[in-house]
Amino acid sequence: MGKTVHQGFSELVSKLTPTASQFSAAVTHRREIEGCLENRLGIYRLFETGSLKHGTGVRGHSDSDLMVSLKGERPTSDTALDRVKSALVARYPFSNIRISRPAVVCKFLNGDVEITPAYVRPDGLSYWIPAPGGDWIISAPAEHNKYVTEINTRIDVAGGAKHMARLLKGWKYFNDVPISSFYLEMRAAEYISTQSSVVWVYDLCTIFERLQSHGLAAMNDPKGVSGRIRPCSSSYSNSVALGRVNVAAREARKALQSYELDDHAAAFSSLNRVFGGKFPSRW
Repeated sequence: MGKTVHQGFSELVSKLTPTASQFSAAVTHRREIEGCLENRLGIYRLFETGSLKHGTGVRGHSDSDLMVSLKGERPTSDTALDRVKSALVARYPFSNIRISRPAVVCKFLNGDVEITPAYVRPDGLSYWIPAPGGDWIISAPAEHNKYVTEINTRIDVAGGAKHMARLLKGWKYFNDVPISSFYLEMRAAEYISTQSSVVWVYDLCTIFERLQSHGLAAMNDPKGVSGRIRPCSSSYSNSVALGRVNVAAREARKALQSYELDDHAAAFSSLNRVFGGKFPSRW
């Protein structure tokens, strides 16, 4: 007897979960980078902010994300990025190191690390970080992680917020969708916060149809710290991403209809199209 749709989702979530070696490599790089930036620039602290640490990372795709709180007066964001890049180039002269706002990306053989320069704001909870097009924007990673975790640990949806975020990010990577992982994570948590239970074949269809209905609109920061959270870096990327949301919503609806008719083979086929051919085989 073939897998059920529920079993297919469970297997996919498991396959999306990063390996122990990813975590091990991230810890090693963090220690080395922290020492480098402390010696060359002066820092208050360096800490992990991204999905790998937070429990929403995707195996083979999610980088190790670090934020470094720098000492001194806040310069232009270009200068801050250049200073961090120069310090890392001096430490890793044979590695591919480049600026990709808001971070400096170090490509290592065992995984990429993104280091975002930051300057703490007077509230002590948020930071100025480089904006996509220049200048600075506000970021509050600890507050946003807390928001997701609070929803994720509710008894009625235990694990639901982070699993939904991981599924949406898997869809993003498998279909090469130019959309912010942070935006998807916030949308996942926002959606799960309104639910009293989780059934993936229903919930995946619903969240894609909601993304479709509002046209990937920017969302208000649920913590009220950083203003609007935008899905994409440009209008072109937004157009491409929305086109792929439309496809996902259509196929997820087909999967749900097939599931309700107890046609698991057809449901698996539609879900496989949602996830770019990476949904587990039924057999």
